[in-house]
Amino acid sequence: MTKMEKLRLDIEGMTCAGCAGRAERALQAVPGLQEASVNFATGSAQMDLGTARLSEVTAALREVGYSASEEDAVLSIEGMHCASCTARIEDALNAKSGVVSARVNLASQQAKLRFLRGAITPEDLARIVTDLGYPARPVEAQNEDDVGERRDAEIRDARRMAVIAAVLTLPVFVMEMGGHLFPAFRDALHGSRGKETIWLVQFGLTTLVLAWPGRTFFARGLPVLLRGAPDMNSLVALGTAAAWIFSSVALFAPELLPEGTRAVYFEAAAVIVTLILLGRWLEARARGRTGSAIRRLIGLQPRTARVERDREITDVSIETIVEGDILHLRPGERVAVDGEVTDGQSYIDESMITGEPKPVAKTPGDPVVGGTINGQGALTFRATAVGRDTMLSRIIAMVEEAQGAKLPIQAMADRVVRLFVPAVIFTALVTVAVWLLFGPEPALGLALVAGVSVLIIACPCAMGLATPTSIMVGTGRAAELGTLFRKGDALQRLDGARVVAFDKTGTLTKGAPTVVDVTSVNEATRNELLHLAASAEAQSEHPIARAIETAAQEAGLSVVKPSNVQAIGGHGLTAKVAGHSLVIGTARLMAQENIDTALVQDALAKLTGRGETPVLIAVDGEIKGLIAVSDPIKPHAKAAIDALHRDGFKTAVITGDTSATAKTIAAELGIDHVEAEVLPGEKRDAVRRLREAFGPVAFVGDGINDAPALAEADVGVAMGTGTDVAIEAADIVLVSGDPRGVVTAVYVSRQTMRNIRQNLFWAFAYNIALIPVAAGVIYPVTGMLLSPMLAAGAMALSSVFVLSNALRLRRIAAPLEGDS
Repeated sequence: MTKMEKLRLDIEGMTCAGCAGRAERALQAVPGLQEASVNFATGSAQMDLGTARLSEVTAALREVGYSASEEDAVLSIEGMHCASCTARIEDALNAKSGVVSARVNLASQQAKLRFLRGAITPEDLARIVTDLGYPARPVEAQNEDDVGERRDAEIRDARRMAVIAAVLTLPVFVMEMGGHLFPAFRDALHGSRGKETIWLVQFGLTTLVLAWPGRTFFARGLPVLLRGAPDMNSLVALGTAAAWIFSSVALFAPELLPEGTRAVYFEAAAVIVTLILLGRWLEARARGRTGSAIRRLIGLQPRTARVERDREITDVSIETIVEGDILHLRPGERVAVDGEVTDGQSYIDESMITGEPKPVAKTPGDPVVGGTINGQGALTFRATAVGRDTMLSRIIAMVEEAQGAKLPIQAMADRVVRLFVPAVIFTALVTVAVWLLFGPEPALGLALVAGVSVLIIACPCAMGLATPTSIMVGTGRAAELGTLFRKGDALQRLDGARVVAFDKTGTLTKGAPTVVDVTSVNEATRNELLHLAASAEAQSEHPIARAIETAAQEAGLSVVKPSNVQAIGGHGLTAKVAGHSLVIGTARLMAQENIDTALVQDALAKLTGRGETPVLIAVDGEIKGLIAVSDPIKPHAKAAIDALHRDGFKTAVITGDTSATAKTIAAELGIDHVEAEVLPGEKRDAVRRLREAFGPVAFVGDGINDAPALAEADVGVAMGTGTDVAIEAADIVLVSGDPRGVVTAVYVSRQTMRNIRQNLFWAFAYNIALIPVAAGVIYPVTGMLLSPMLAAGAMALSSVFVLSNALRLRRIAAPLEGDS
């Protein structure tokens, strides 16, 4: 009889009892599902899963317009030391009903989960991991103290175990290896104490090493070995246990061994444990440094702030600050939360957030960002975002999300690792068998040395660390340079891009256009055109509308309320102002409205030739003139385009502006390809055309109308000064809005991917090269076998090498001067 699995799901989208009935009928139609019932009051479904799969249940809900609520969680995991550990945990979590996805990161010692709310809890998932032998706990939120204490405790414990093992191992190593190096020392030692006594001392010390600092290998490695899923701990446990057992038999029951094989390898077992623990200590220290960028970001936020309440100013914890609180900021202090200046003037250093070194002037009405440093003036500001809503918190969340990502390049390593440890054990057994069958005397001793060396040297630690450590350091350093990789896999996709396409307004240009000329015809005057246009555009949020309104205000003109305003996307608008029917916008709009523009053609050609944007104005069906608007190019846009060309990219601009204006700007900046007069909905198609012509596309934009193109591009890059919609659609965010940030993102991407490839090459080449050496392929030529002690040292150094190589990314500097 099939065992039933009780399941509860929270359902989103139900608005009435009829919805609940519809969802219930959909669930009851799932083959194999038993006793499904939906409760509208609780917004949940109860069922016996039976023989049905959870994916079938969620699909049935989606078909009728509802969805199972999903939730994210993070688990902090202890005891992971290699890629096989992460693979086992990932497999166990992903196999659990209710888990949508699970990603385990060896470098950060965390698992990031997405699961169905109600079906399972983070505590349940932590128990699953703990039962595998890796203590785990859910993480709600981390502050600097939590992260630092955990890291320091891990390093202290690793150091203590390594020191204890070293102290106990040193006498064993001196007694055995000293005798090999200096026969006179061995003769004197054996002559004064006796060989059996010396071996007995080695037995006692080595047993203590294995039972105390080395017990972790047996406590974690043997249970998983018995369950048929061995890991790196299993390899060390098998290797050291084999050496210890053989040596103990040689000491206590030598008659069981053939003549010529009665030797002890206690020093090998002890030194292997010591060297691996030493490697783990160095690894813990290095791994702690990989997350330094996150800790520095967390440390930017002060613990307290001076808040005005009931007309009194008191120091309060930042956790108690709410939106609307009035905060007082003294010279030199850090801004506690995001806000808007209400009083005072000062300069604020925002370099730790934006990467821009120049302090920014702040006056009433200007925004301030939590974590930045105030200059010499005193400010009062109103809190506008607190807690997880502040820019600093969002940056930390973005970086953490990117650091937990898995790149496509890691898929190959993951596939290898899942088979690697069992393959190593098989190789060690084959090695022992070959030596016993074909090896010279003493074959048993040589077989033991070769088998143990294979087990010890073939650790997949370096494979597991190769990718995540580079991602952590690379994305962390990018964040310090003002470039946020919201999605870690954007590192690899940007490295593969061949063309960088830019939106124009707000991306290549300042996004704050100004009126530079007014041409009037048909007896209209300059002020009349400005008055009518500013009135018609009064309700528009478009930057050109604001430029026209500013020009009218500077001319001392009043603005009246328009009526019947109708915006025509990408072209302009129509409206009624003071009894007149107005059409304001592009030449294409005028053609659609059958308005003759012959009188302004000369002026139109002149200003478009200068790269200025024309806004044509028709009153009561007759052309009255045009307003020339110019959006200045950002100071460093040319340097960014030139740098991209040097890096081998094609460049393009995609804009809704006129073809003449777009081509003028493209010529000034040296851009290769122009897509002009593109409506907002057509930008996605423009990206597709570029992909077909040049290859993978990175698109850079800042507005709501750029969101479809950002989503369509292989890599979407949003200006941090742009809209939230654009930022949410992007893979990468340039905090300062400087086009040079694109060059920084490309540079970080290429350096990080190069680092990952180096690490993976080292990890694989190390094993491919040294496993045969450990097995004894060079013995016929040299007459020597690789010592298990050297194998342990090489294994530990491979992980330290990978970590040290990844840490070089902390020295990445912005490739263009001033872009930091």
